[in-house]
Amino acid sequence: MPVYYVADTGVGFRLYREFHRVTTTDPASDAVREMLSASTGIDPDYRTHWPSGTRLAAPVTTSGGVITVDLTGLGAGAQMGSELAAMSVQQLVFTVQGALQSTDPVRLLVDGEPVGELFGVIGTAEPIRRADQYAVRSLVQIDEPAHGARVAGPVVVRGEAAVFEATVAWEVRRDGQVVRSGFTTSAEGQRFAPFSFEVPLPPGTYEIVVREDDPSGGEGRPVFTDTKTVVVS
Repeated sequence: MPVYYVADTGVGFRLYREFHRVTTTDPASDAVREMLSASTGIDPDYRTHWPSGTRLAAPVTTSGGVITVDLTGLGAGAQMGSELAAMSVQQLVFTVQGALQSTDPVRLLVDGEPVGELFGVIGTAEPIRRADQYAVRSLVQIDEPAHGARVAGPVVVRGEAAVFEATVAWEVRRDGQVVRSGFTTSAEGQRFAPFSFEVPLPPGTYEIVVREDDPSGGEGRPVFTDTKTVVVS
């Protein structure tokens, strides 16, 4: 199931996605539990900033075109900055919607009751709609292999990107040195679409880096990147 996390990038906080393998009869509830189960994802760059102890109070429900998520353990007066608070709420929205394959808005309850405001800055009296994904997600994302995975060569890298002219640049580094590099293309430019590439590598530990191409030559905003460390056997 897809589980979303928050990472700090050169252009502020953005959502990154991991796929977790979970045995479940209730994907929406278990996706939220996965999201809240630790301070980071499998990739330590991906973080959950929900207060420690936050957990699901009751199973996720859907009714009348609204998804309801009931949380507990938030702690009285939990606060965070407005940008991080907004992204953390969207982290929950994207995660539960991804599990349900739905874009229905999310009603957030705390201990079974509606709350007018979360973290002191986010209005939650009404169901929360998914934000524009181009404004909240990283525009490049490695989906496979997972961070820390042991894989056989050649290594196949898969992900998703919404980048200029569908161009995704990649590098493979060992001990900080670039040992392979190249470009691949996503299935469609400027829209979130899959990409993949294959790279032969001898046994060892490597860092795989993907980034969007920069048509400005460094004059524009920082480019989005994603990295994964893998062990090739």
